[in-house]
Amino acid sequence: MGWLGIDDTDHLDGGCTTFSMFEIIQNLPKQYDYQNVSLVRLYPFAKRRTRGNAALAVEIVGEDYTELMKFLDRYWNDKLLPLAGMITNSKSSLREQSPTDPGMVWFDNKPDEQFYWNCVTQEIDMSKVPKAAKSWGGHGRIGATAVVSWPGKIHTFEAITWRRQDAVAAKSPRIVDLDKLNDVDENPDTFMSRDLRTNSVLISPRGNCPVLFGLRAKTYNSARSSCEYLINSDNTENVVGYLIFRTNQATDDHLGNDKHGTVKEVTIKRRGSTKILCQNGDVLMAFAESGDVKLLAQWLKPRDKISYNGLVSSDDAIHLERLKITESAMLKVRPKCEECQTTLKSMGKNQPLRCPKCKKRFPQSWNLVERYPPFNGWVQPPEDSMRHLAKPLDWHDAKSW
Repeated sequence: MGWLGIDDTDHLDGGCTTFSMFEIIQNLPKQYDYQNVSLVRLYPFAKRRTRGNAALAVEIVGEDYTELMKFLDRYWNDKLLPLAGMITNSKSSLREQSPTDPGMVWFDNKPDEQFYWNCVTQEIDMSKVPKAAKSWGGHGRIGATAVVSWPGKIHTFEAITWRRQDAVAAKSPRIVDLDKLNDVDENPDTFMSRDLRTNSVLISPRGNCPVLFGLRAKTYNSARSSCEYLINSDNTENVVGYLIFRTNQATDDHLGNDKHGTVKEVTIKRRGSTKILCQNGDVLMAFAESGDVKLLAQWLKPRDKISYNGLVSSDDAIHLERLKITESAMLKVRPKCEECQTTLKSMGKNQPLRCPKCKKRFPQSWNLVERYPPFNGWVQPPEDSMRHLAKPLDWHDAKSW
């Protein structure tokens, strides 16, 4: 047996690495079988990213791989190599797009899993890629090797379906039975199908790619049965097929242990994005789209104690993916006039307090008032703003938090 990995075949207006894997599997020479089809999301801040950030692998079983290598050479030359250099400039994209640079690798033996952990948590240079038994292409070999080296001990599943070519060519709106999607949502083993806060459908991509939908689930059987339930509906458009991928989505593989700190300064920026400076030197960012994370960040005051987690971006700031206040600092307020019940004002440094209404004077003093945070426990962004890798809060063992 051996392992095939591919990556970096898509851009904003076309291409699809998952569909390339589907085509390879559908057209394997008859003497070979396959198993363990895998999809991994990698470091979200990688500079050279195309439309997606997922790499694909499959384990192929056979006796002699001579015919397989000939088949892979043909597929590479006919289907993947022509995709190199494709790019789509888009004003709607939040980051600069890189030209596609497809990569494909074949390993007789799995590379060390540490390469996967490096690729999911940091930027990786081509010079660090383990040597494959055979490889094709360029930059995509990084992700292709990463997915082959993924240990996959903790995993979820995603059932991905693809549209007919005429629908892709026409760029027609995707048609999925949303009533049946409501039924799928009721299955406790499916997740991130719809954001109930905004009623947004999360299973279908927005761009012009062959994917009709990707349905995420905790178990293989739930992914398969829910996918078939949707595609068998008369109100869902016809598909060319589907595959169930084992994935690292919703595993928190990209995050280390939670960190702890004391707030030093809070700055609310444009659109409500919030910057937190901690006494330990950490800089935290809660962005406008992060929902409750942003709201809790805006509530914080100096001397509040917090726990937090997120990825370190290229500017060394931690982009928050979860946040919790562990101890809120007391609020210092001026006392009120005993007669007027009006808040006293200071007359200046080392000067007494004075009631602005009756002018009566009082000694300098403060009252300490307890502050109550808007949320108890951890908060994370809403589902439509969560990273694919992020584990939902209610999946965590509360005792370990």
